[in-house]
This record gives sequence, structure tokens and C-alpha cells, in this order.
Amino acid sequence: MSTLRSLILGALWGLWTVLFGLAIPFLWISRTKPSTVRMLSRVWARGVLSMLVGIVGLRHRERGREHVSRTPGLIVSNHQSTWETLAALVMFPDVAIVAKQELLHIPVMGWYLTNSPMILIDRTSASAALREMTLQSRAALAAGRPVLIFPEGTRKAVGEPIVFRRGVEFLYKALGVPTLPVVLDSGRFWGVGGLPKRAGVITVSFLESISPGLSTKDFTRTAQASMHAEAVGIEKRRVSSLSCLSANCLASPQIPELRS
Repeated sequence: MSTLRSLILGALWGLWTVLFGLAIPFLWISRTKPSTVRMLSRVWARGVLSMLVGIVGLRHRERGREHVSRTPGLIVSNHQSTWETLAALVMFPDVAIVAKQELLHIPVMGWYLTNSPMILIDRTSASAALREMTLQSRAALAAGRPVLIFPEGTRKAVGEPIVFRRGVEFLYKALGVPTLPVVLDSGRFWGVGGLPKRAGVITVSFLESISPGLSTKDFTRTAQASMHAEAVGIEKRRVSSLSCLSANCLASPQIPELRS
């Protein structure tokens, strides 16, 4: 049943995306502002997330929303599935996501990524990629946009250690802004391979921000340690909740909806 629902989701997701693709010529001719492109991207993402809720039964809950500052800064998140790239567009309006340049080859998505614009880097040259990532991140912050990076560099399965690739610590040092660590467990319901997707509740935890001024080594150690501890905490709370539910000792939690 989960596979069938995932296939239905995929078909509707594709049709929904085609509608936004049909709008591209009009957006291009009218020289639509990047802020409008980002608004449309949020509408698209919210639509896909609604499909996930309605068809698959995949929702999310947030912890620590009070740690999210109104002032744009750097956001570092673990990466387990496509879900968080969609949800980020809604959870962090106007976010500039650091992404690999290869995504530009994906129809429709490539145009919206370019014209939002997101921070697209060519990973063939590490030094050039870091330089370009820093320049574009500074420009995004100057425009009032938070910068999101997945420091592990690729999607990881649930339970794998959170280990940063080189580069994010230099970005932290160069930007000199508070860094918000985010931990989630989307991979429990939407694996690295993509299918099938399962019903459930993804936990998204916003941790206390890390102030600027640490050495690159201390920043990496602090961020990895806090994110690892929260990942372990999410799993412990999940197991405890399941045990409690089986014993009928826990009321159903209220699941907050994504806000624009």
C-alpha cells in the first residue's frame, strides 16, 4: 500500500510541477523579480507537502522554534531525504540553499533554482566552490535571506553519524553570523532511495544558535556534538512515545502545520 501511495504521489507531484513549468515563459518574458519566483517556489513546495500529508500521511512536528531568529544567519542541517529541501522553502521563507550545480539540469527545477536564486556551486574544484559559495552567501545575507547548507554533503541514512565535510567551517568563519543547527529524522519515512514513502511524523528540531567567533575546529566540534545529541534524543523520544502509546499512557500530540 505504501508503494502504491508513493506512486500516486509521484504522478500528482509531476503534474503539479508541470503547471509551474508552463508558467516559466511568462515569468521570463515579464522579467519576474526573484522574490516572486521564491514565492511561487513556496507555493509549489507547500502543494507537494500537502500531497504528502493527504496521500501518504507524512506530517511533521517542530521543536525549538523559539531558537529561529528573525535576523538572517547560517543554518546547518543534517540531510536524509528530499523532504527537508521542500520543507525548508516553507520553514525558512526566502532561504538561499547551497546546492550542487548539477541540479540545474533538472527540468523546471533548474529554472526556479537559478532565478530564486539559490547558491549553486561547481564541486569539481573545491577552492573555487568555497570561494563562490562564500560570495553568494554574503550576497544572500545582505539581501536579508538566511543561508542553508547541508554540511554532510549528501543524504545519509537514519542512525549514521553526523560528520561535516570540509568547507562549512570556513563558511561559518567568513560570514561571521550566528549559526542555527537543525536536526531531523525524515529518513525514517523517506529513505535515501526515495521510494516507498511511509506515513508518520517527522521531527524537526531547531537547536540553540552557535555564536560567531569560534575557531573552525571548535565550531565543527560544537555543531556536530549538539546535532548528534539531538539525533539520539529524537530516537529516544520516539521509542518512548511508541512504548507509551502501546500502554495507552500518552495523549495524541498536536502536530503543528508548516507556516509560510
